[in-house]
Amino acid sequence: MIDEARFLVARETALARVRGEKGVGTLGEKTLHAALKAYFGPDPESREVSLGGFVADAVGEDGIYEIQTRNLARLKPKLAAFLEAAPVTVVYPVPAVRYLRWIDPVTGEVGERRKTSGKGAPFDVFVELVYLKAFLKHPNFRLKLVLLELTDYRFLDGFGAQKKLRSTRGERIPDRLLGELDFRVPADYAALLPEGLPETFTVKDLAKCAKRPEKYASPAANVLAYLGVLERAGTRNRAYLYRVADHIYKI
Repeated sequence: MIDEARFLVARETALARVRGEKGVGTLGEKTLHAALKAYFGPDPESREVSLGGFVADAVGEDGIYEIQTRNLARLKPKLAAFLEAAPVTVVYPVPAVRYLRWIDPVTGEVGERRKTSGKGAPFDVFVELVYLKAFLKHPNFRLKLVLLELTDYRFLDGFGAQKKLRSTRGERIPDRLLGELDFRVPADYAALLPEGLPETFTVKDLAKCAKRPEKYASPAANVLAYLGVLERAGTRNRAYLYRVADHIYKI
């Protein structure tokens, strides 16, 4: 069960660190990370706790929470230390609904909020999880995907007539908490498989069913095969064939 009221309080706590919209994008710790840390560590004393030579984002009754908005590979040193001491939940946000606002870097003017089609999907996490394969089977490892409605802020400092090409990213402000997906054991990751998969399938087939690019499907097959959710079932035109493991259907 998600706690929308607590999330909104955490969001306001994070936004209080920004002195109006002109400060968006100027912080050392980004608002998205700060909001999630306040949500999973509502007691200020539970945040930024020193453990084993590292600093945990939050510590609670359920163990340690590590919030990483991108580049999960950075967590490797922490996970190696923390997992031997307590359960560790890696929190990873997914922009299920995404809006965009442009900032004029000269005047500080912030443009109108517009919805964009460039949203994320839970399936995309495999691009990051492939770097944490060594930890995924550890009994203390947990993954929590947080589905959010958020607003991206970008500066009009790029190329082209509208200065949007290769522009600088500012803050990512969470607006609403839409849901949470929890993964505790390898079989849980089968929930990320798309519907409509044939009995045997290639990475290309997986991408098509998931409606995501092959660059997302390839690490997904890699991780799911490592976890035992998928099994190799031969080849087709020099491409590996996969099938869902029998024990997954029995869960």
